[in-house]
Amino acid sequence: QILTGLFLAMHYTSDTMTAFSSVTHICRDVNYGWLIRYFHANGASMFFICLFLHVGRGLYYGSYMYLETWNIGVLLLFAVMATAFMGYVLPWGQMSFWGATVITNLLSAIPYIGTTLVEWIWGGFSVDKATLTRFFAFHFVLPFIVAALAGVHLLFLHETGSNNPSGLNSDTDKIPFHPYYTIKDILGA
Repeated sequence: QILTGLFLAMHYTSDTMTAFSSVTHICRDVNYGWLIRYFHANGASMFFICLFLHVGRGLYYGSYMYLETWNIGVLLLFAVMATAFMGYVLPWGQMSFWGATVITNLLSAIPYIGTTLVEWIWGGFSVDKATLTRFFAFHFVLPFIVAALAGVHLLFLHETGSNNPSGLNSDTDKIPFHPYYTIKDILGA
């Protein structure tokens, strides 16, 4: 996701007048730009499928009992959802504009600070160029924060141990997380 996003960012412009045209340019004029865009968009959907399966497994096996690991996982879920929402706004079509307007306006229901918070997020009194620029910046930065949170999530997971189908806790014959599993987690092995 990060790699395809970097390739897309090379051709995307976060301006309300040219954002939609830049997405069209990526799909039509950039070599295999259409493929990179669809890998990025559909990759996000596949990521969410895996994420929801992971959450379902955690609920089924009672992983919420490990409070720190679970809470970091919830933060991770919200960060991924925020990243996906901001990416949804970036093409700046009608669905993107009205999606940004409706979803950000939900925050106005917060008593006392809601309206001020919404205007602060928008960067003005309506969804406009400042909003799109901010969403692009956050869509770019949040995946790195998600990666760091995933590392913290794994660290807590290795500290507490994970739940398994048998429900047995095996504390015998354990080896330290670092350096043995750090390398495996970094390399994805």
